Amino acid sequence: MIKPTFRELASDKKTSFRNALVRWFQIEGRDYPWRRTRDAYAILVSEVMLQQTRISVVLDKGYYERFLLAFPDVRSLAEAGEEELLRVWEGLGYYRRARQLQAAARVVIRDHGGVFPADHAGLLALPGVGKYTTGAVLSFAFDRAAALVDGNVLRVFSRLFDDATPVDSASGIKTAWQRAESLLDSRRPRLYNSALMELGQRICKNGVPDCAHCPLARFCLTRNPEKLPIKSKATTITELEEAVIFAVNDRQEILLSCETGSRRSGFWRLPARSFESLETPHLLAELTYGITRYRVRLRVFEAQNAECLPGELWVDRQALESLPVGAPYRKALRQLLE
Repeated sequence: MIKPTFRELASDKKTSFRNALVRWFQIEGRDYPWRRTRDAYAILVSEVMLQQTRISVVLDKGYYERFLLAFPDVRSLAEAGEEELLRVWEGLGYYRRARQLQAAARVVIRDHGGVFPADHAGLLALPGVGKYTTGAVLSFAFDRAAALVDGNVLRVFSRLFDDATPVDSASGIKTAWQRAESLLDSRRPRLYNSALMELGQRICKNGVPDCAHCPLARFCLTRNPEKLPIKSKATTITELEEAVIFAVNDRQEILLSCETGSRRSGFWRLPARSFESLETPHLLAELTYGITRYRVRLRVFEAQNAECLPGELWVDRQALESLPVGAPYRKALRQLLE
């Protein structure tokens, strides 16, 4: 890759830097559904969904549209039952996000009369809303001058300033926020922040960036962009084994177990059993799934004459689709029932 030559420092030529970025976005920016609205609720939903989840997953699988169809406004979300909420969120993972989103909706109803606060302090006080999300809602919904830093912005700035400070370190994060506030286009914060994030998603991406088509190439100090950003914490993937059973009774009901851990509380799953407890273990299905720093091999065994233990329930097949079921177990169930 031949990288265009650096010619101007962004911090010295802020107006030129901002104009180059915004002009690129006005021509090349993607038409995402949350960019067609100024509704703070719809924008908050998108921001929460996109935490730790790729845009392609949120859009291509219809999570965003489905959620807003089920809960079209802040009051409908605030009043929703937990089972309904989890069923609509099912498959997106990190279910604490859904609960915090609902908690924020309830605070907006209780303390703000159903109208989202349009100030930094009011938004930051909502459950689950941090510094980044506050900046996103302020700029995207209200076009207020608010800086924001996410993983894409961290990557852009590390290359733009040829900064090898680990982006996950306290000093790296602090410096990125200082740069975001210094470079922010206060006249066009909605456009500018959208452009900066999309540049990181599409051009200044992980691995080898597309420097030849970057509108900020002349401001970029690094000569080796593929070596940045630097992270101090290497993620180690741990392999796990999980054995569950698929049991059907005489009434053709399926045995499910209620989740007990905090991660999937409120969800149902295929019951766990030790391999040794199975009389005649017959493997029906096998799949793998990832969760944070773990890769799990899930094996589903046939279980005849299974006993319904405390916390378990025989469920009619027709009721399965209305219950919130963890994504890997839903996938296994659909595979087996087909």
